[in-house]
Amino acid sequence: MSPEDEKYYENYFDTFATEGWKQFVEEIESILNGHRIEDIRDEQNLAYIKGERAALMRVRRFAGSIRNNYDLILERQNA
Repeated sequence: MSPEDEKYYENYFDTFATEGWKQFVEEIESILNGHRIEDIRDEQNLAYIKGERAALMRVRRFAGSIRNNYDLILERQNA
């Protein structure tokens, strides 16, 4: 792994370790858990909620994706 790639991942891992990131993810979880089918008013509102959920779920999975990519690179280097 190049020094630039190593720095790239280190920056993310530092970010994910902060209390701010943990708080951000908790907020996302709260929003996702707060969606109730009974609250959907119409098709336009449903489309909005679907888009919001998709974006929030991408952010929620981001740290895991970065970690998986990093581990895969290390695994390939050591193979």
